[in-house]
Amino acid sequence: MGGLRELAAPFVVPGPSGVAVRTQLKQLTAADEKVLRRVGAHLGALACRDLKARCHDGLEHDAKAWAVRKRELTPLSSARWAGAITKTTHEQWALARRCALAHLQNLQAGVRMLRHRLALPLGAKGSKKAPGGYRSRREWHAKARRLQVLEDRLARERAAWEAGRVHVVRGGKRLARMRHHLAAARLTEDQWRARWEAARWFLRADGESGKQYGNETIRIAPDGQVSIRLPAPLAGLANAPHGRYVLTGRIRFAHRGTEWADRAAANRAVAYRIHHDPARARWYVTASWQTPASPAIPLAAALADGVIGVDTNADHLAAWRLDAHGNPTGSPHRFCYDLSGTAGHRDAQLRHALTRLLHWARTCGVRAIAVEDLDFTAEKTREKHGGRKRFRQLITGLPTGRLHARLVSMADAMGLTVIAVDPAYTSKWGAQHWQKPLTSTTRKITRHDAAAVAIGRRAQGHPIRRRTTPPRTHRSDGCGLRTVQTGSEALGREESRPRIPGPRTRSVPPDRGANAGNQNAQHRSGRSAEHESWQQDSLPLSLQERYLRFFSP
Repeated sequence: MGGLRELAAPFVVPGPSGVAVRTQLKQLTAADEKVLRRVGAHLGALACRDLKARCHDGLEHDAKAWAVRKRELTPLSSARWAGAITKTTHEQWALARRCALAHLQNLQAGVRMLRHRLALPLGAKGSKKAPGGYRSRREWHAKARRLQVLEDRLARERAAWEAGRVHVVRGGKRLARMRHHLAAARLTEDQWRARWEAARWFLRADGESGKQYGNETIRIAPDGQVSIRLPAPLAGLANAPHGRYVLTGRIRFAHRGTEWADRAAANRAVAYRIHHDPARARWYVTASWQTPASPAIPLAAALADGVIGVDTNADHLAAWRLDAHGNPTGSPHRFCYDLSGTAGHRDAQLRHALTRLLHWARTCGVRAIAVEDLDFTAEKTREKHGGRKRFRQLITGLPTGRLHARLVSMADAMGLTVIAVDPAYTSKWGAQHWQKPLTSTTRKITRHDAAAVAIGRRAQGHPIRRRTTPPRTHRSDGCGLRTVQTGSEALGREESRPRIPGPRTRSVPPDRGANAGNQNAQHRSGRSAEHESWQQDSLPLSLQERYLRFFSP
């Protein structure tokens, strides 16, 4: 046990701090779309200029520089538009900074792994904690060249990190690189251009409590009417007082619509974002607002009615319900999803699987769902896993971050609690202690189902193994409970097992077990069975004497 790492204690995952809902902008006229395009392109150009200025400042940026940038943008838009642009720019720069740090750490891990494996002899065997040497001289030479490449790349990234330089592409680096591979993306130049321009538009505004309907820049009334405060250079396009433009169509939020309408009617802050999808030729609006943090539920209270352990896999969720004592009850459940296709399809598959899981949890009557606190940030490097390309693709395809975010948000809406546990050894120990005992002739248990039991027991604080060893001094229940999953309120927990009537050997047929406890039914002396009418009489005296003479010495 000395080689096992220390396990982290399970904890209750805090609930979401905000809500975001989306709907489609319908019944837009050609004039409405023209105004939206011009406003988005104008504000997008200002956002590009502000992002360039922020990246130029680097680590020397301060609140004074932020105020200067905002004053420069205000005459070209408005005070609120300028505030939204500068805030978004700061968020983009901070995100790029965090990504640069993660990339720097990934390069450092790759360099350390390559140096370790290059220092070993060819063909040296590895262990569970560290890989061995390379298999051939040719592979060793190729990895030595890759080490030089990574060291040069690491030096550049470290210098950029110390200088505060970040690399940000408004519209996305993936879409920018797609311009050089239009045939592979099955796009024409015009189609790509439409996507590129739409991704670089800026049509978002933060909410402000106390203002009409919670937002002064993009205002949406509870009845669905949408109006936009136009920038100063485009004020001539207004069709309403105070330089506003009112769209023809009205919107309706199908999800959390009542909550949004009550918030807008009370003039509470609501942030909006309008974006265009050129592939579908549709306009969408997203509303978001902050919610008060849900009160933290103690771990013991969440586990009072049992827990459902969930094992996350590449194509399904394996779940099993455990009672309050850690015993698996019922049968395991599997919620499948398909992660192939577009990002929207993958997200929909996750939502459908989680919806089925949460409805089943509510049917079972439990209030807690236990999941693994997975993080494969340090497990995706090719230097660590070498030629195990399919394994790297497997762990890369696991939607751990998005799945957990969705699960926490949806569980909070249904009044359920999510408990995160340490993922160490759950699959291995679950298969070792639970897969075979739970398998029967009518039910085949997989390794993932056993892992779900292990996850649930770890969330409850029980050891994963099924039973604990009795005390050496007294191999009975006198020194304590023999099984760890028996509660103190269970009747007869300290008594011996009840005597079950019937034969104890396999040689006795099953139909003889009913009379095993009835001694009168046996052919024994002093019992009433000897005097029954069907009992055979003793031998005559003449036959007894002949029998004794034959067998006498």
